[in-house]
Order: sequence, then C-alpha cells, then structure tokens
Amino acid sequence: MAPKQKQACYVLGVGMTKFVKPRGKIDYTELGYEAGIKAMLDAHITYDDVEQGIACYCYGDSTCGQRVFYQFGMTQIPIYNVNNNCSTGSTGLAMARNMIAAGGADCILVVGFEKMMPGSLQSFWNDRESPLGTTYAMMAATRGVTKAPGAAQMFGNAGREYMEKYGAKAEDFAEIARINHQHSVNNPYSQFQDVYTLDEILASPMIHEPLTKLQCCPTSDGGAAAVLVSQAFLDARPHLRGQAVLIAGQCLATDGPSLFSRSAIDLVGREMTQRAARVAMAEAGVTPADFAVCELHDCFSANEMVLLDALGLAEPGKAHELVRAGGITYGSGKDGRRELVVNPSGGLISKGHPLGATGIAQCAELVWHLRGWSNNRAVPGTKWALQHNLGLGGAAVVTVYRRADGQEATVLDSAEVGRLNGLGYNPAVEARGFTEEQARRVRSKDKTNEWARTATLPMMKAAQAKV
Repeated sequence: MAPKQKQACYVLGVGMTKFVKPRGKIDYTELGYEAGIKAMLDAHITYDDVEQGIACYCYGDSTCGQRVFYQFGMTQIPIYNVNNNCSTGSTGLAMARNMIAAGGADCILVVGFEKMMPGSLQSFWNDRESPLGTTYAMMAATRGVTKAPGAAQMFGNAGREYMEKYGAKAEDFAEIARINHQHSVNNPYSQFQDVYTLDEILASPMIHEPLTKLQCCPTSDGGAAAVLVSQAFLDARPHLRGQAVLIAGQCLATDGPSLFSRSAIDLVGREMTQRAARVAMAEAGVTPADFAVCELHDCFSANEMVLLDALGLAEPGKAHELVRAGGITYGSGKDGRRELVVNPSGGLISKGHPLGATGIAQCAELVWHLRGWSNNRAVPGTKWALQHNLGLGGAAVVTVYRRADGQEATVLDSAEVGRLNGLGYNPAVEARGFTEEQARRVRSKDKTNEWARTATLPMMKAAQAKV
C-alpha cells in the first residue's frame, strides 16, 4: 500500500537538562519541567499554544506525564503517557509527528524524562512473564547465559557474531567507544566528559566479551523536550522559519520473524532498523550517502557496529573497516566523500541514557547542528541529519531531518545565537538553567495553579508535619 500524503511537521523548539548519575537528588518532576520550559522558550511559544502533550518515560507510575505537564498549566489538553523501552522518546516524537501530519493538532509538546536507579537495568514486575522472555530464551538456546547484565549479553553476542562472520576485532569495538568519549568533551549536557585511550578502554573491566565497561552506556537521570508544529503554525510565525527543522522522513518499526532466526544480530533488532531506515529515507528522498551527521543508538559499542551496517552507513559486513579508516568521526571526508560524524554528542555511551529522554535528546542535538548552533562540534556539509533510536522488545525509530529552507547549515557564533533566541547564550554549547521570570513567560497565562508545581511540595510536607 502506498504511503498516504502527510502534512509537513517541524521541530520548532528543543531543550534538555544535563544528564547525570542516578543518585536520587533530582526528581522526574524537576527534570521534565526544566526540559519543557527550555523547549518552549526556544520555540518562542507559551503553554497556551500547546494543543496536546506527550510524556515519555519508562520508570514511574501511570500519569507521571500529567504530574509534569500540570506545572506548565492546567489547560485540560490531552496528555499521553508513552513507554516503549529505550526508544520511548523517539516514539513520542513519532506520535506527535503523526498527529500533526494527519491534521489532528498544530502544536504538540513532547517531554521525556527518567529518574533511574544505579546499576544495570532491572524489572520491577517479577511476578509475570517478561516482554523479552522469548528473546532471552532464544539467546539461552543459541549463546547461553552468563551472570552479566542481560542487555550486555545480547548486544555483546551480536558483537561476537559480527567478529565471527566479518572479521571485526575487539579493538574495533573499543575504537567506537574511544570516539564517543572523545566527542563528549564538546557536549555540555554529557554525563561523562572524559577522554580515554584505546588501551584504557580495552583494559577497563570486562562485562561480556567483547564489551568492557567503557563500551557500555550508563544509567542516567535526565530530561529532554521538543515542540513540534504544523506548516500552518510555522507560516503564522515567519520570523521563526530560520530555526525550524523539518521531519522529512520517519518510521517506527517493530520486529519481523527474523528476530528468532538464531542470529545474535537479528536478536537485537537488525530487521526493524533496516525497515525503519528504508521507509524514512525513501519518504525524505535521500540515501545514506547524503548524511553528514548521525545520532545513533549506541547503548553498547557492539550495537553501533551492527547499526552502521543496518542503516547503510557502511557496506554490509564492513562496518569495522569504516571504523578503522576513521570514517565515523571528524576528518572522515576524504577523497571527495562527504564527511560523516556519528554521535557528535558523545552518544549514549558517554552522554548517558535516561530512557525516556534519550530519543528527544538525540533530536535536540541534530536540531542544533542543522541550525548551525553546535559551533564547537559542527560537521561540514550538514544539510540532512539522521537519528536512530532502538528499544528491545521491540521498536526502532529512524528519523530524517533537514532545515526548513533546505540549505546546508551555516555555523553561527554563540553571540549571534544568543541574540536570535533572546536568551543571551547558546544552549548548544552551554548548559544553563532558567529563571523564574523565564518560566513565567512560557507557562499558561491564566490556567495555572501553584499547587501543581514541585515547588509546593515543601509546603505540603510542612502541613503534614503539623497534623
């Protein structure tokens, strides 16, 4: 069946918090609030402009989204709570885009947040069948089970298969991690900003071969948000066209029968990534060769390796050769080829991975590149940007972005960015908070209640103490 004609949808504003270690010091209400305020400031809108809200998180009770959004205003709009494993954030973006493309709304705020627990991912529902039960059963039947965290085993096994089939070496996976850690130095929101040598990465504690600790993403607390708008909404604000970024192609795909082919690579979602990439790129009218910048779901270095292959950024079975040739970092544009930088943000490995926020943070990074705001990590020739976000269980979302004017990004200095956004600084290269006056500027003008805000909690606790 031919795809239906979609109305244009743009990312008009983005915002995010710093990603930090999960120490219980910041609550999800604060993370979501900060990200949402920043996104609305960036989009130059107020919450009264927002017609629908989408909240993205994995760990939390039902209606956490309302708890976050009520702080912006109580305008009685629909608020949806989304949980789609590690692809939760980009699933929220896909939902918003579909609603706008179908004419169901003109302005949607998508907020992702996660307050996690230290250590590897765990389930709180041990009295029922796991959604990944059949997947783990296949892993056990084909590769066995160790004491390592389950996700590390699955992706590590995919890395092992890539080594067995195509000749990749342990050093190739470590090089991917080395590059991501090096990129993170220029991202002010990154959880880690440490640079490591290849030897240091290889010498870090082994988690599940070939993955050492420095090749695995950490758990994180963090928030990110995006404002998506229709063509009509943007046309009514022509002065904002220069910052708008078009979602030129997008696809959310789930697993096919090959999930259980007995291949460790298929078991981590190769087919759904291939489908999502094929559909999204076809809709945008581009090929993998058109991209200069890509944010890719590198929860483990092994996943980045197999995804370079699945997305078509490397020839089949030759992703390790691309890595060895320096083809995924700055300076990769050789012999007339377009430069390709993968995960200029540092990726999940170094930036962090608060599940509900990850996909939206990837979006923010790419929006800043296409606007020319990421002046400390800009990639020459950026006209198109590619995003990949994956959740086992499963869902893969691939999104293609381009500037509204269709031109290559022109790098702007931070003083110019601060003038354009009215904030006086460049959020792509400097992570700041916000003032109460700025928050008041974007919250609903007449549909707010102070009791809905996190700031009221100390008053509530004091009142309870008197009872």
